[in-house]
Amino acid sequence: MTRPTPWHERSVVVTGGTRGIGRGIAELFARRGAAVVLTGRDEVTAREVAAELVRSTGGRVTGLGLDVRDAGAVEAMAAETERRHGHLDVLCANAGIFPEKPLREMTAADVDEVLAVNLRGSILAVRACLPAMERAGHGRVVLTSSITGPTTGYAGWSHYGASKAGQLGFLRGAALELAPLGITVNAVLPGNIRTEGLTALGEEYVRRMAASIPLGRIGETSDIAHAVGFLASDEAAFITGQTLTVDGGQTVPESLDALSPAEVVPAAG
Repeated sequence: MTRPTPWHERSVVVTGGTRGIGRGIAELFARRGAAVVLTGRDEVTAREVAAELVRSTGGRVTGLGLDVRDAGAVEAMAAETERRHGHLDVLCANAGIFPEKPLREMTAADVDEVLAVNLRGSILAVRACLPAMERAGHGRVVLTSSITGPTTGYAGWSHYGASKAGQLGFLRGAALELAPLGITVNAVLPGNIRTEGLTALGEEYVRRMAASIPLGRIGETSDIAHAVGFLASDEAAFITGQTLTVDGGQTVPESLDALSPAEVVPAAG
């Protein structure tokens, strides 16, 4: 059995780490002692968030500007992370967008934008981090997918759902290719999580979503972060090509009626 690697010896990249789920993931790894690079499309914001996490966690966090659609920029980010930390062990490919657009109004540009960020961006990030992980002789890749697309659908987010389902098709092929290198590839599928994006959808949306969740609440970013932390850990060394749904049981009931307590019928006799 190999010696477990302490978190303070690990190097972690979190794309889309300036807000919401990504920020929660970056905070978790910083609290565990890992050296973290978080990225965001706006470099000033990325640096500010990194500084805030350093103050709140006492950890090692660097913020870098990154457009995950730009292959050259993604490769430069991976190289910079390895230069700063000496190695790169964990990639959390979290960057994503979810603009609402009914199919009748959707343009080719709308489709291209969502697929470029959510799907192409994930693929480019994994490809860019691969050389460093190969040099390290191990690695963990965790994609942030969604229940929307792989498991459920939602009107107005068909292009988003397609991008998230596409991530899982990529995941399975990548897991097979990278397994011989000691690199695992897995994904978390969040349900409704309390983020800036969710709040922007309005109180009524949040109320209705909470009512559809068996555990009776909207998820927190920490719920996703802990799932990612597990998949990135030594304890998950024999898990690859898999998905972990974190939705409070939202995808379990076949209808809202199933959430009502069932009538208990006394046994005959």
